[in-house]
Amino acid sequence: MDSAITGTAAGVPFTALPPVNGGPAPLIVTWHMIDAPASNAAFAAALPMLDVPAWRIHLGMPMCGARMVDGGMNAIMALAQQDPLLDYLHAFVTQAVTEFPTALASLREQFPIGDGPIGVVGGSLGGAVALRVLADTSIPVFAGAVVNAAITMRPVVGLIRPDYPYDEETTAIVDSLDFVARATAIRAPLLVVSGELDHADFRADALKLASEPGNELLSVPGLEHALAERPGIEPAPQSAGAAVVDRGLTEWFRLRLN
Repeated sequence: MDSAITGTAAGVPFTALPPVNGGPAPLIVTWHMIDAPASNAAFAAALPMLDVPAWRIHLGMPMCGARMVDGGMNAIMALAQQDPLLDYLHAFVTQAVTEFPTALASLREQFPIGDGPIGVVGGSLGGAVALRVLADTSIPVFAGAVVNAAITMRPVVGLIRPDYPYDEETTAIVDSLDFVARATAIRAPLLVVSGELDHADFRADALKLASEPGNELLSVPGLEHALAERPGIEPAPQSAGAAVVDRGLTEWFRLRLN
């Protein structure tokens, strides 16, 4: 990706991929996984969407990429063990959504992307960010896509701490991140990409969300949760599974940009 542009937008690190002509074009924003690929640069390498006539700008999640603590993921894992919902999952999604409008304004100043509706893509926990942008903000979006996404948060919490002690506060939080129950709040057509070998609960949620009117399912045979070899912090050659996802995203967005 010799054409990749790196920088920050209101403190949020990004990897930007220009359209073929490099000029004015619509914008597609992505948020990466915490599993591999676990940085904006690595996600850009895994899902570059090279044939989409848009700027694809891959944003870094909190404490990832250029914002890693001590150059690794140990600080994130410590938060997950401390309280997987309050200190990790909800905190990361909330920060990413909260910082996005200011970051988007900065991107509009840095790149010729205009002020029209954007596309959004999220993988795994980044999928919850994309879904919250679609459901809980007024930012105009022409289409969205999620990949092996955290569509509901209880299964994610359960992977980290099966006996998590929900109370009134945490139940309200986890319910606010249930986008199967909140599917009607999503304001744009959505492509739901699901690896057939993803975690069973993630897969079940994907099938439910994809069945909603206006949504579509891309089921990827042989694909587990990750899209790249772990730890997936650095950019790597595109895996076979990621190539299938990339083609699906490319077709989805090209159709909605024409």
